[in-house]
Amino acid sequence: MTSPPELIESATPARPKVPVRAWLQPAIVGLVIVSAFVGLYVALQRNPQPHGVPLAVTGPQLAAEVRQALGDRVDVHQTADAASARSAVLHRDAVAALGPDGSGGLRLDVAGANGLSTTNAVIGLAATYANRSGQHLQTADIVPLARFDSRGLCGFYVAFGVTLAGFVIAQNTLGLGRVLPLRHRFRLIWGFAAACGAVAAAITGPVLGALPAPFLPLAGALALLAASAAFTTMLLGTWLGPLGIPVATLLLLTVGNSTSGATIGVVLLPGPARIVSGLLPPGAAVRAVADLSYFGGAHVAGPLVTLALWAVLAALLVRLRSRRVATAG
Repeated sequence: MTSPPELIESATPARPKVPVRAWLQPAIVGLVIVSAFVGLYVALQRNPQPHGVPLAVTGPQLAAEVRQALGDRVDVHQTADAASARSAVLHRDAVAALGPDGSGGLRLDVAGANGLSTTNAVIGLAATYANRSGQHLQTADIVPLARFDSRGLCGFYVAFGVTLAGFVIAQNTLGLGRVLPLRHRFRLIWGFAAACGAVAAAITGPVLGALPAPFLPLAGALALLAASAAFTTMLLGTWLGPLGIPVATLLLLTVGNSTSGATIGVVLLPGPARIVSGLLPPGAAVRAVADLSYFGGAHVAGPLVTLALWAVLAALLVRLRSRRVATAG
């Protein structure tokens, strides 16, 4: 027996009315993220200009002439002799060394390991000075990139991948809040970070031969990056709720990676981007990877401290928030 249509309609539960904000907010957040991601990456490489490029110059006369000719595009580090200038490049205190070549011309020693954009910029600046002074310029790369890192982007890719992995594990860990105590979630993140660092270092080092960094220091640096990305994402998700994940996306995956200095050298970034570059985990990690791979770890302490501070402070703030919620409950 068929029921009348009016009875069927009355028996069907009415669909709850969805507020406009419930579907509009995710769309707005998504548009903000794509705008920031595309805008930053495209804008930063659109017209990069060198500013304050650290250049070691041999002798007071040449240093003064270069400073006058190139202005604030270079940060001239005067050295007593060619050996001192070369040492500055090898220890990453300067990106290049300029001095007489012994035959009436100029010699420019560059560190290709600083990346193609930085290297091309400093060669262009030196060529500008050489042309103005009517001198021949000879260039040599004394810290070349590894064979399988010919464009100097391996550090960027590994930092991006490890940051993304830390971001994802934090998202999953946030969802375990009701079934897993905080101390166990912390152990999960620290354990994952150690494994993630080891896997990433093994792939880029022994497996693919792309990075010549020692395995254990590289694995440690990447583990700190994974932990800092995970705990920062967890912190933002804990304190800001659903909005925390998009904020973490903007902070780590968008601003952090675009200003890391790997695709566009730090000396070519605009002022604000240069300031935040080394303060965010991806930028600190890119510096650490390059130092370990090509410069003997000369300046690796600073980036490692930055990564450790992000991880530890974020973890402490997550714990503080958890205690406040437990007390209020």
